[in-house]
Amino acid sequence: MKIDIYNQDGEVIDKAELSESVFALEINHDLIHQAVVSMTANQRKPWAHSKDRSERRGGGKKPWRQKGTGRSRHGSRRSPIWRKGGVVFGPRKERDYTQKINKKMRKKAILMMLSSKVKDKELRIIDQMDINKTKQAAQILKNLKIKSCLIAQEKKAFRNIPKTKTITPQNLNVLDLLNYKYLLIPKEAIKIIEETWQ
Repeated sequence: MKIDIYNQDGEVIDKAELSESVFALEINHDLIHQAVVSMTANQRKPWAHSKDRSERRGGGKKPWRQKGTGRSRHGSRRSPIWRKGGVVFGPRKERDYTQKINKKMRKKAILMMLSSKVKDKELRIIDQMDINKTKQAAQILKNLKIKSCLIAQEKKAFRNIPKTKTITPQNLNVLDLLNYKYLLIPKEAIKIIEETWQ
């Protein structure tokens, strides 16, 4: 399959040949959802933490003697039924939220997202990016008429532009491809993407 190649002025100058095994797959929304859920779950950190009776202060001495006071018996002030006592089944920092997804499934989900970008006409291929200033980078995006954009090349010039992110072609992931509307790929990066993800 063929797709337009743009120059830095936003003009179509050539056609690029894309591999159908990478950029023309049938979309499986359930698989993409599973990949996104596993990525977000693996990034999650357990913040909520309650102290059990072993972590609370005090409780070394028996509050009062066992018999003869007319009061109920107690052995520790750290008991969960006391004020400022330990929590019985509260949240703990040791909780693990990670979810496993097979490598083949993760790779397939990325290929489907690349195919989705082509299908929705949200893939832009540029012949070259000879820039080192943010002003030049912003002008390129303006010429291509794109705002929210993931750039498959590490370029410092794009870092301060809102709604843009740079990433190496080898590190493409489903979450970033979903979060940014357009995918901008330099012409030389197509081969790297096809070799990495095919």
